[in-house]
Amino acid sequence: MADAADFQGMSPSPARRWLRRTASLIMGAPLVAGLLCGPAAPGAHAAETSDSSPVDVSLDTMTPSVPGKNDTLTISGTVINKGKKTVTDAEIDLGVGSRLSGRTAIDRAAERSDHSPGVDAPRIGAKYTVKIPQLASGISRDFKLSVPVSELNLDDEGVYQLDVALRGQTPDDPFKQVLGIERTFLPWQPETTEKKTQLTFLWPLISSTHLTSETGSDEQQTPVFEDETLAAELGPGGRLEQLVSLGRNLPVTWVIDPDLLATVDAMTRNYRVKSGGTTVAGKNQAVAKQWLSAVEAAVRDGKVVALPFADPDLASLAHRGKNVSGSLSHLQPATEVAETTVETILHVKPSIDFAWPFEGAVDSSVVDVATSAGAHKVIARSDSLQDDLPYTPTAARPIGGGTTAVVADSRLSTAFQGDMTHAGSSTLAVQEFLAQTLALTHQDPDKQRSIVVAPQRMPTVSQAQSMARALQSLEAQQWTQPLDLIAAANAAPDADATTKVPSRSQYPRRMSKQELPVQAFQDIRTTQNTLDNFKVILTAKDRVETPFGRAIDREMSTSWRGKRVEARLYRREVRDYLQSLTQEVQLIEKSRVTLSGRSATIPVTVQNRLVQGIDHLVLRLRSDNATRLSLDHDKASAEQPIKVEGGHSQSVKFSAEANANGPVQMTAQLFTEDGKPYGEAMKFTVKVSEVTPTVMLVIAGGVLLLVLAGIRMYTQRKRAAARPAAGEDADGGGGEDATDASVDSEDSEESESPEGSNSGIDSIDPGQASDPSPDTGPESSDPSGTGEKVDH
Repeated sequence: MADAADFQGMSPSPARRWLRRTASLIMGAPLVAGLLCGPAAPGAHAAETSDSSPVDVSLDTMTPSVPGKNDTLTISGTVINKGKKTVTDAEIDLGVGSRLSGRTAIDRAAERSDHSPGVDAPRIGAKYTVKIPQLASGISRDFKLSVPVSELNLDDEGVYQLDVALRGQTPDDPFKQVLGIERTFLPWQPETTEKKTQLTFLWPLISSTHLTSETGSDEQQTPVFEDETLAAELGPGGRLEQLVSLGRNLPVTWVIDPDLLATVDAMTRNYRVKSGGTTVAGKNQAVAKQWLSAVEAAVRDGKVVALPFADPDLASLAHRGKNVSGSLSHLQPATEVAETTVETILHVKPSIDFAWPFEGAVDSSVVDVATSAGAHKVIARSDSLQDDLPYTPTAARPIGGGTTAVVADSRLSTAFQGDMTHAGSSTLAVQEFLAQTLALTHQDPDKQRSIVVAPQRMPTVSQAQSMARALQSLEAQQWTQPLDLIAAANAAPDADATTKVPSRSQYPRRMSKQELPVQAFQDIRTTQNTLDNFKVILTAKDRVETPFGRAIDREMSTSWRGKRVEARLYRREVRDYLQSLTQEVQLIEKSRVTLSGRSATIPVTVQNRLVQGIDHLVLRLRSDNATRLSLDHDKASAEQPIKVEGGHSQSVKFSAEANANGPVQMTAQLFTEDGKPYGEAMKFTVKVSEVTPTVMLVIAGGVLLLVLAGIRMYTQRKRAAARPAAGEDADGGGGEDATDASVDSEDSEESESPEGSNSGIDSIDPGQASDPSPDTGPESSDPSGTGEKVDH
């Protein structure tokens, strides 16, 4: 049915048909003569055909791309002799073929590369040729052909094939032959069509992931970038700079990934860049500010469509992530933050009602996922949602459930996917694009249709420039007129257009191989669960929830297609960094504890090395042998709430009662308020040494001896003070007694506090170096460094 679509409304005029038949007879005469007269002389047939093309012909420019009646068509280019023989007596000429019958005919003409007698266009004449006397091997020559349009014998409106060929001879072939040829297309529409095709062109502003999940410990949370490659895209001549500068003057619909805007906005302030295991200060704030200003000015009067944040891979979610719990829950928040991000940064209200699967490939599961976050319009492509009609229908059509599929034209959408760095490739792509749009319009000239072009997500600089040239060539609006995507989605659908969404088995295998694996979504779930358990204990949870939430969005980005290793590394970095933050809240390891006495307090220290405080935690201490050592009045466990400021530690005391001697295994564990364990449990051993009645008697006896010694000492001193002074002056009088009293005193003083006499009673043994004081100060008076951690 595609060929039928091409022929509708395309019959040439009688004069034109006579001219083409005559040209064909003239070109075919030598062939007939050759058949009647037998084999031709060597090289005679080669005058018309060549098995190889030793000369490469490149068409660098063609102006105007859409000529008028009074214009002069100018084609410039280059010829290169890639053969081993010198070409002599060469000339470059132009041929104009018959009007092509439709879009399929254009496809077939574009596929031909060699000279084909009877198929290639007849030459205009020797008047419009460029002579090249000699072209040595490996040598190139520039050329320019200028022909008045009136000399091209164009009459009926439509698309014509143009051939630029080099004819010459080599030492081995003295007969002139076609040694190189290049084909292009000439759209001929001197008068404006009555029914113009409404053309919607999407202009994407999308990039890959550049931001990490890490932020600075300062109040502004200075962002950390993987590298400075984004600055090159934003700077003069960069990919994103060119997209903005070109798009601002074109009738396009801007399709923006809000993550790109958020990333560039982060660059406008202080930021850090990873470099050799550390980070260095970023220096491209001015470039970022200039680019954002240019975007804001460019979209001010246009239509903006915001994709969900980080442009999630909808097909990967549908095929690999849907069965991993929690995967689809990220789409709704990503859509909500997309709208606020665009409004905040660009000060325009975007449409968030569109979903754009990778390359417009859809099946029933992709549509279900694409609309699960609230989008009602899915941008598909005609090689996925295929029509069987003799013309290209209007893009929009209902596909059930209140969803509209906006089906982009596959030929036009892929027209600029090749390497456009060479002028010749770009010129050919532009001319074929224009030819396809005119042929599409002529398919059914009495019916106005709405056509959508959805190019690749991240065009290169040369691709963007080629797209811009094509759109600029349509500015005269001779057969097209611009229409924004919102209006195109609301256009009246063609009743005969297909509305049947392909099944899962029809999804292209090539694209399926590029999808994120199931493991990616399992990794994402693990990171999300860790984040959920972590943020509930934080007093400033936004400092962690926002950067890691956006990083998880980036882990599902379409930009990871074909970059499986890089995607896995990014997920690992996010997961590992988050895990390292959770470990900054921990229990300090204890050494062996000795408990002497029937009751005591056991301290357990909670350390918080984050820059923010923690709360909503419970510390639970459990005795593995409550019969020997119980907690909190004969219980096996006890718990206390935990609240610690950033950069501090807190020592929590638990009351314990000893009932029997021996070691007891203790387990300390932090829990969130909803009962989920937080961090690793800490185990330590308490050695219980119970105080017996015999020991108490010994202690009582010791106390009694102390009292008696004190009385004796007092009595001796009083007796010594009452002796007469004369007795004191006698030889040695009272000296021994004084000396004895002094010794007793010394003995008595040593007995007042016998070492260890009261040690361990109602307390932990004092020799525990691992137990810090109950009320510790901040870990660092001046927290610094990257992230939420306190720098030591």
